[in-house]
Amino acid sequence: MTGGRALPGPFRVTEAAVACVSAATGAAARLLEARGLPAGPVSVDARHAEESFRSERHLLVDGRSPGEVWAPLSGDYRTADGWVRLHCNYPHHADAVRRAVGGQERADVVERVLRLRADDVEAAVLAEGGAAAALRPPERWRAHPQGRAVAAEPLVAVEKVGDAPARPLPRADRPLAGVRVLDLTHVIAGPVCGRVLSAHGADVLHVGAAHLPVVAPLVVDTGFGKRSTFLDLRAEEERATLRALLAEGDVLVQSYRPGSLAAKGFGERDLPPGSVLVSLDAYGHTGPWRDRRGFDSLVQMASGIAAESGVDTPRPLPAQALDHGTGWLAALGVMRALAWRAAEGGTWHVKVSLARTAWWLSDLGRTDAVARESSAAPYLSEMDSDFGRVTHVRPPGRLPGSPPRWESGPRKPGADAPNWL
Repeated sequence: MTGGRALPGPFRVTEAAVACVSAATGAAARLLEARGLPAGPVSVDARHAEESFRSERHLLVDGRSPGEVWAPLSGDYRTADGWVRLHCNYPHHADAVRRAVGGQERADVVERVLRLRADDVEAAVLAEGGAAAALRPPERWRAHPQGRAVAAEPLVAVEKVGDAPARPLPRADRPLAGVRVLDLTHVIAGPVCGRVLSAHGADVLHVGAAHLPVVAPLVVDTGFGKRSTFLDLRAEEERATLRALLAEGDVLVQSYRPGSLAAKGFGERDLPPGSVLVSLDAYGHTGPWRDRRGFDSLVQMASGIAAESGVDTPRPLPAQALDHGTGWLAALGVMRALAWRAAEGGTWHVKVSLARTAWWLSDLGRTDAVARESSAAPYLSEMDSDFGRVTHVRPPGRLPGSPPRWESGPRKPGADAPNWL
């Protein structure tokens, strides 16, 4: 590791970023060696890893910010007994908040929420199909049934769920050359997984749909090295197209609410033999909250991370570290599963969650080190894309035998046909 810590706050976000990037880059090196090529020593610049965890903050399109990530109603709200965070970046989640607490504009919601208990706001919003989390102290989370369930889960679960012949990796000059990845994810964590895999040579096809809402700046930031297609999985013909892609593919990465894709015929039991399924969720894969909607900022509130500021307001991490970290850990799981598939065969299921990443980050301990001012400029590059000329953080991690890189800029949603290269 080179470089030094620059991110503020008591949590060891720098160390977490370096660990995630190092582990995934090391897994890429092992795949390169399995293809008969020397990988060389792996190293990670700590500052580069940090800035990759803040990539959306550095993104420019034609020299300008691509727009606001947060919707007007999203944010922290003071309640009668504490704080609650409302996540309203998608229109249906904003509508759920309006139904749950009343009011249309932020000022109306502020006034109404101030008269309610945080837990009651959380419950009401969730009951309406929205996304919210009350601010909890760490000790309350650790004693909570969901906190205990998450603590018992692996940080990265790589489970063999079926038999299939071994698929040795042919000789190639990139760790994931020839690996086909279906990316059915949104927001940050899942798309980051696909972005990491594309940086090591995978053919990544993001699958969205015209009717699904997106956060436009994040589509650009996480779209490097990928193609993008639309499939409406409400229609059987479109589901058949996805099944055909999966039959010829290797990896399916999905971050939809647990059970939603399985209900459409794309669960663990539906995998073609030899596939790798990746499931990313918010609050873990076991426990009473396993089906709950959640996002990085909400998990920070629920798990006690945002409560450790020592003052009477929530304090977020200096990066969306749960999202980015979970995405990198998912990519690590994919590469380990592919290595085991090459050696022994099998069908594999990789499981990660924001809440488990949060627990791991908390267990790394605290630091009182003073963050230093430093520019991200050494880690930025420019590339053409469907959106214009984009300034972006290059993929971190040094792998001398095959440096990580993206071959193409972000594509506009639905720009490509649903097929493999």
